[in-house]
Amino acid sequence: MHFSKSKLDGPIVVEPDVFPDDRGYFKETYSQQKYAGAGITETFVQDNVSISSRGVLRGLHYDLRMAKLVQCLYGEIFDAVVDMREDSATYLQWDAYTLSGENHRQLYVPAGFAHGFYVLSDRAIVSYKQSALYDPQFERAVRWNDPRIGIDWPIAGPPVLSAKDASC
Repeated sequence: MHFSKSKLDGPIVVEPDVFPDDRGYFKETYSQQKYAGAGITETFVQDNVSISSRGVLRGLHYDLRMAKLVQCLYGEIFDAVVDMREDSATYLQWDAYTLSGENHRQLYVPAGFAHGFYVLSDRAIVSYKQSALYDPQFERAVRWNDPRIGIDWPIAGPPVLSAKDASC
């Protein structure tokens, strides 16, 4: 398993070992011991899965109590994180990665970072672990195209947004 730091202070890209054979492949998607050794020490308490079509943009969402471990199980996404910690030297700065079922990458998103993704493939299945239970009173969002942040999303036209994300 390989762990690499983001240009921001906190996010970590995880590249698990994948063992392919004539039946398909096997990979370990989480090991508390291995991840703790790389600095990911949260206890994850909730798992979620979303299925989205090409052009869907989900985010940017955050909860100051919650870290996430995100992976794309099928398809391909452009996955972005934004530092929302007001006392951070990288406040409102962003970083992004391509996550896919083919590259097997995961992205650790620490508490204090907004997260969102844009679907590049016809369909994408995204799984993520959370270190806190969802509670709408703690949910926060920032508009996907906030000019203070300036994420360079790889989109050609208007993205498909939820009503909630469109109203940020």
